[in-house]
Amino acid sequence: MPPLADTLTNAPFSWNPLDDLNQLFTYQFMRSAFLAGTATAIVAGVVGYFVVLRGLSFAGHSLSLMGFAGATGATVAGVDPLVGLLAVDGAGALLIGALAKRRRGRDVVVGIVLTGTLGLGLLFLQLSNAQEAVPVLVGDVLVISAGEVTVTEAAAAVIVAMVALAFRPLLFSSLDEELAEARGVPTRAMSVLVLLILAATTAMATPIIGVLLTFSLLIAPAATASLMSSRPPVAVALSIVLGVLYIWIGLAVSYWVDMPPSVFVTAMAFVVYVGVRTTRTLGAQRAAPSRRAIA
Repeated sequence: MPPLADTLTNAPFSWNPLDDLNQLFTYQFMRSAFLAGTATAIVAGVVGYFVVLRGLSFAGHSLSLMGFAGATGATVAGVDPLVGLLAVDGAGALLIGALAKRRRGRDVVVGIVLTGTLGLGLLFLQLSNAQEAVPVLVGDVLVISAGEVTVTEAAAAVIVAMVALAFRPLLFSSLDEELAEARGVPTRAMSVLVLLILAATTAMATPIIGVLLTFSLLIAPAATASLMSSRPPVAVALSIVLGVLYIWIGLAVSYWVDMPPSVFVTAMAFVVYVGVRTTRTLGAQRAAPSRRAIA
């Protein structure tokens, strides 16, 4: 990673869009940030749709936090933190899938698994100087290397391809698990697959953008897109577009304003979701008297 001093540009804002865009991409760290951020937003938009559809928001947040044990454990073992993130998040996803056979009671299982992994993380902190792994969980998309960009893009492509290959059975089992099971869809396998894909997504994204931004990009764009369209392909596309726009705007504003991109991304995600939900609610309330009059 480049030193933080290399990312401090003190760039003036000229109000000339072309000049500002040229200046924005003058630095390699900004180009890397946009590439990695875009790849992360795309995969989060795709996976996030199924997270929202299946009510896995708590599981997604918990898997991000489980990375604490993975990163610290990897430091103790002397391996790359990403290996630890994948191992612990993957094991956590399998354990949740094995213990929570139905949606009812799943949050309790997720909480118990999270408690155990956080305890392991604290143990690893005591066993070695694993504090070095803590920044991995915070993430900083503005200081990633070209190699990390390549790994992020490759991982994102693999995850999106996995979702595309299993899209129909994943969607069917997410919309109506009982009917899908009656039609021969392996719903148990689909549930575990979604959790494993979610684990891979959080393991990939957390070292790049941190726990907060990973959770924001997984939930907010997909939740907003689901309000905007009931058609799954359209909702997935909207989720991707919203996530990419949030990360692009957040990165661009953070270039001129001395604040992390996550501040702007999370603020935009919240405001847009509330705006869309409020508009939808008001529209439904206005339409209700008309429907009653017709009846």
